[in-house]
Amino acid sequence: MAQTYDKFRVGIIQMRCSSDAAANREKAAAYVRQAAQGGAQVLCTQELFGSEYFCQREAAEFFDLAEPIPGPSTRQFGQLAAELQVVLVISLFERRTAGVYHNTAAVLDADGALLGIYRKMHIPDDPLYYEKYYFTPGDRGFQAFATRYGRIGVLICWDQWFPEAARITALRDVHVLFYPTAIGWHPAEKAAFGAAQVDAWQTIQRSHAIANGVYVAAPNRVGHEGPADGGLEFFGRSFICDPFGTVLGEASTDREEIVVAEIDPRRQEMVRRNWPFLRDRRIDAYGPLLERFS
Repeated sequence: MAQTYDKFRVGIIQMRCSSDAAANREKAAAYVRQAAQGGAQVLCTQELFGSEYFCQREAAEFFDLAEPIPGPSTRQFGQLAAELQVVLVISLFERRTAGVYHNTAAVLDADGALLGIYRKMHIPDDPLYYEKYYFTPGDRGFQAFATRYGRIGVLICWDQWFPEAARITALRDVHVLFYPTAIGWHPAEKAAFGAAQVDAWQTIQRSHAIANGVYVAAPNRVGHEGPADGGLEFFGRSFICDPFGTVLGEASTDREEIVVAEIDPRRQEMVRRNWPFLRDRRIDAYGPLLERFS
């Protein structure tokens, strides 16, 4: 018989990052403590919180930022998870071996144990987002993690634009999809396109919540990184929504914040009963999804 879960509270952390990795980790740890004191039981950092977003240019020295898993960050935050009795999802630059690196989320259970990792599957290559230079695509597929408080799925940033990733992860029977993110404006485009870009970012993820009957939690970073006359202005707006797409909590565009919301498995059950999209799927007709273009 499947395990049942009570209500639990999730928290997402939106913060600025510097070039000082130790300072970034300490800041994130302080926010974890603050969120736990506020009742959060499952917490998620933004994407690659240990450093500035280095993918704005291709430079071999940035590979030195990578670390193994298990490694320093999983040890530090594993101890913190055990101390506070919280589940932590931490986004890391993983060094798998010489020349093989991943954009990875580590899931630490409330006893500090490393439950597993998710490696980012979809890797972008756009101006100031040169991730294909750094990251090997994930090879572990889409997963669910049975934590002390609930079943969660993790996808990372560019993954959030792909409905297939959300659907497959939701089919692993999760309550929440976490999307640790690093997305921002090119400053020269902000005036013309900024509002529409934020709206598109939130809309696609809210649509995943609705189409799959899951909660979605998306922590983004905030602040300007890179040259003063260019770079990226990360727009924050971290948010949590329910399986109906209703936004339960949302951060600003320019401040460090924690967003906390309640996850109610019963709410998920009721939404899926009234919108039985998973029941009505035509799995016999979806073969063309496996083609590049048909």
